[in-house]
Amino acid sequence: MDGVESADDYLSGYDQILTDVCATGRRLTRDELESRRLLGERAAETGIGLRALVRRHLSATRAIWPTLRPADADRVLAAVEQAVDAFAEGHERAQKLAVRREEAARREFIDDLLYGRSDLGRLAERAVRFGLLLTRAHAVAVCQGDVPLDDADAATRQVESALVARFSERRVLLATKDGRLICIAPGDQGEILAFFAKLAHDATGGGTVAVGRAHPGPGGIVHSYEEALHTLDLAGPLALEGPVLYAVDLLVYPVLTRDRQAMDDLVSNTLGPLKGARGGAQPLVDTLTVYFDSGCVAAEAARRLKLSVRALTYRLERIHTLTGTNPADPMHRYTLQTAVIGARLLGWPRTEE
Repeated sequence: MDGVESADDYLSGYDQILTDVCATGRRLTRDELESRRLLGERAAETGIGLRALVRRHLSATRAIWPTLRPADADRVLAAVEQAVDAFAEGHERAQKLAVRREEAARREFIDDLLYGRSDLGRLAERAVRFGLLLTRAHAVAVCQGDVPLDDADAATRQVESALVARFSERRVLLATKDGRLICIAPGDQGEILAFFAKLAHDATGGGTVAVGRAHPGPGGIVHSYEEALHTLDLAGPLALEGPVLYAVDLLVYPVLTRDRQAMDDLVSNTLGPLKGARGGAQPLVDTLTVYFDSGCVAAEAARRLKLSVRALTYRLERIHTLTGTNPADPMHRYTLQTAVIGARLLGWPRTEE
């Protein structure tokens, strides 16, 4: 059955309505208008486009036109306008409801996918509907801007349009979650996430993008997503620069923070004595941070701190005196640098002030 033949099923009673209007000159009744709306809804639910349906209404009107008296023309045209308008209203209402249901299903799928709250077999079946094959490895990129995003934001639509235009044949899923923009792509297609990162950074006015590693299976997406989120969490305390951060480049930090109590002990035991310095521990911790970030080159560290080399050397000696560890000694440097990283991650010493 083709589209026009299918449309005929949704004109039930239309000819009779036009006949009655010609005979009485009346407008459509409330029941007649509601019947048109219901037929429009049913047509939309079966997937028949509104264009074909309107065309079929006009064809039916043209079929009876030669039988009309001149005085009937205006009455019939008014009735056609009412009937088609009510039919289109029902069709659009059903379409909007279908869109809302699809959005709700998509949101539920995204939540289940990123938090692993659904049966994996069922999740894999649902994933095909949204363009993912969970038997493959996937990686997740997450963009966080200054303003929370949702699916309706201009930035989201801009990124989605560009991704579809360039990678329409690829299995890519774009979504928002907790105000962040998320892209899920096959793990062996890094160019997709690189393109997403550039788009998202620009569309959010300089947002930071974190990319998790590729992992196989449904659980792999959760793992990659959590890696990306953790990388974003590290960006602030560690003052990580660059619009795109890769979890694979920061694997040492999850290792350092896995045992919070051990890190607390290391920071307290190694850097705790710095609190006895004039001005407190923070200036000396900042000095160590810049010194290590400068590759332990005193001249470069002094330049970044806007100090003389002599003043920097004095600070390093003071640290040595207070902590018993020498930043310039390779034997001590690893412990001291690890403690400084831990202090940045823990917000020490400000959290104890």
